Amino acid sequence: MSPIPNPLQGAEFVLAAHRIGQMPADRGAEVAFAGRSNAGKSSALNALTAHKGLARTSKTPGRTQQLVVFSLPAKVDTAGNPLDARLIDLPGYGYAKVPEDLREHWKAEIDLYLHQRESLRGLILIVDIRHPLKDFDRMMLGFCAGTRLPCHVLLTKADKISRGQAGSALQALRNEYNREGWHNATAQIFSSSEKTGVDEARARVQQLLVSPRD
Repeated sequence: MSPIPNPLQGAEFVLAAHRIGQMPADRGAEVAFAGRSNAGKSSALNALTAHKGLARTSKTPGRTQQLVVFSLPAKVDTAGNPLDARLIDLPGYGYAKVPEDLREHWKAEIDLYLHQRESLRGLILIVDIRHPLKDFDRMMLGFCAGTRLPCHVLLTKADKISRGQAGSALQALRNEYNREGWHNATAQIFSSSEKTGVDEARARVQQLLVSPRD
């Protein structure tokens, strides 16, 4: 069987913006990646794009300190129109050892980005499968539900637990979706190191990029 083509192949760094006004023109389509700073966001981006050095990884959580923009090769949307596509790496949130005023700045810029960016087609939320949802995760899922922004959760680091435990964690999250009314959210098991769920996640990102937002 031939390997599945990678729709995210060819991603390239464009710029790192300290403020939303420094980002590229708000046209085309982009999918943003968010997550607590120790959940494996950079590793997930590198695995999905098959580019080991695309997003910086570090033993020190919280190294993504700006809105980092990556371009993708030109795509075609579901109507057959040419489409500029991007991936956006949002600042990690949580354990970063940074001054409080910088944390507040990130929070404000992420809020502006999520509310104002018209080219945003969906959010990929990175969650460590070994831990329950944190306040940040719930806030992001609630925001996406309230604004009808599709959200796809990658339950990362699945290689750290058994297959049975991973399946239980996925089902527990889907049950929580139903209880909370997060009906526009989806989820999957994922491991950057073992490449578990990589093809599924790539397909979901591609689907979000080429499909018009509700």
